[in-house]
Amino acid sequence: MVAHPTHAMVMAAGLGKRMLPLTEDIPKPMVKVAGRPLIDHVLDRLSSAGVADVVLNLHYKGDVLKDYLEGRDSPTIVYSDETNELLDTGGGVKKALPLLGDAPFFTHNSDSLWIEGMSDNLRRMGEMWDEDKMDALMLLAPLASCTGFDGRGDFTMDGIGRLRRRKERTVAPFVWTGVQIIRPEMFEDTPEGPFSTNLIWDRAIENDRLYGIRLDGRWMHVGSPAGIDEAEAVLRQP
Repeated sequence: MVAHPTHAMVMAAGLGKRMLPLTEDIPKPMVKVAGRPLIDHVLDRLSSAGVADVVLNLHYKGDVLKDYLEGRDSPTIVYSDETNELLDTGGGVKKALPLLGDAPFFTHNSDSLWIEGMSDNLRRMGEMWDEDKMDALMLLAPLASCTGFDGRGDFTMDGIGRLRRRKERTVAPFVWTGVQIIRPEMFEDTPEGPFSTNLIWDRAIENDRLYGIRLDGRWMHVGSPAGIDEAEAVLRQP
């Protein structure tokens, strides 16, 4: 059964140390790229794809981010407070589950930015999503065309979209963009407190239920001040 997610979690609780000195007084999601904060790029994209409700986790400079977002009308935003303890990617989502509902939802890193190709990538993900065979569906960018990413890739993908991790001392053709659709049931039987979503992905891989979809467009990882310069250079291209 295919059902387009209408809820999303935006991962915004990181410390943003790699973005210093820009994050001395503001959280990383408020750092500007092409004149607009990263968080606005993300929320605008989610809203245009039909996501009506967003949960956003808070830690470093959380009050600053919350005050900034008070003026937004769409999407509707509620907050998951991690001020007392950073919960990592998996633990952060697990804490927010009561706010996300019972249906599959998007998770979206706050530093993931891309130029769309011929189609809306989030809507394509919603159209491809199939809960009967998937535990998670990742948006993947081709390693060869990434901006601001200097790793060896994350995943290989077979002809029907099933994913496997890159093997040691090899290069994989796809990079995770920081965006996925995931089933809330996948957080059952997971640790209390901080843990990585890698635990869930490994379980999904074992069961042949981790899938990917290739990004149509160009992805930019904005993880440092140099990454901002690289992203803005791409955005200025005709």
